[in-house]
Amino acid sequence: MNTPMPYRRSGCSGILLPEISLGLWHNFGRNDSRETCRDIIARALELGICHFDLADNYGPPPGSAESRMGDLLSQEFRHHRDEMFLSTKAGHLMWPGPYGDWGSRKHLLAGLDQSLRRLKVDYVDVFYSHRPDPQTPLEETMGALVHAVRSGKALYVGLSKYPPELFHRACAILREEKVPCLLHQFRYNLLDRSCEKGILPALTEEHTGAIVFSPLAQGMLTGKYLSESGDVPVLPADSRAARQDSVFLTPEQVQKQTRLVRSLNILAREAGMPLTQLALRWLLRKPEITSVLIGARTVKQIEECARAAGCPPLPADLLEAIDALSGGE
Repeated sequence: MNTPMPYRRSGCSGILLPEISLGLWHNFGRNDSRETCRDIIARALELGICHFDLADNYGPPPGSAESRMGDLLSQEFRHHRDEMFLSTKAGHLMWPGPYGDWGSRKHLLAGLDQSLRRLKVDYVDVFYSHRPDPQTPLEETMGALVHAVRSGKALYVGLSKYPPELFHRACAILREEKVPCLLHQFRYNLLDRSCEKGILPALTEEHTGAIVFSPLAQGMLTGKYLSESGDVPVLPADSRAARQDSVFLTPEQVQKQTRLVRSLNILAREAGMPLTQLALRWLLRKPEITSVLIGARTVKQIEECARAAGCPPLPADLLEAIDALSGGE
């Protein structure tokens, strides 16, 4: 990697992460082109994007994103492991029966062992509790994360989608065990700013790194669903919203946000940048954001996103105009 990609420190740790990280939630599964997946990883490394975010249930089907990454790590990228920062997670449904889901010690540690086998590595850099478990004592879930580090199967631990009060309690448990939380992963974008009065202040108080998922609102903030005129969206045939099996983004959700996205797109155009750039630069304006997780189906998409890193701050009048549309803090 010989690129000027900026890196930010994660909380009070020694870890630096690129401003743009690559998430492998979709587009890296069993039915995706191996060649394309390889090219995306290779180009990411060339651009200085060294953090690759996975979970045991990523694919589709579940497990296949880790298997694909493991295949690439054992072959084309076998000499690049120490240049990479790999994360994975457990806590969502992975197998039938009472131990295949949620946050018990049994599930989390079995899930980590399975992830390591699929990834063909001895350890991951970060192991996350993918979601809080309302039925399992928090001490048990955090104890499993601590064990993962002490057993050498993870270097650091992270939390994902924990509400502020529970996040504070989890951090206190981990801190007492001398295994502090490195990162919290949460949703944040121009269409969903709820974290600004919730988890963001908590992260500042705990001096924990912050990594954002869905920064482009599952593609809505790329502008690809906008029509030439009017508020009726278009649904490209290869888009997530057009897929009949899509449960994370529906045509109704796209329709609901079309007017706001159109207004944001006008602001971006007047500022001389694509909407994608505006959305990512707007997130990176906050110094407490360690990294922004993007997804990519093509090399071109990752190149476009990488151009948002290291840019000058957005002008104050543009930020005020954005707040007027999407709701300020």
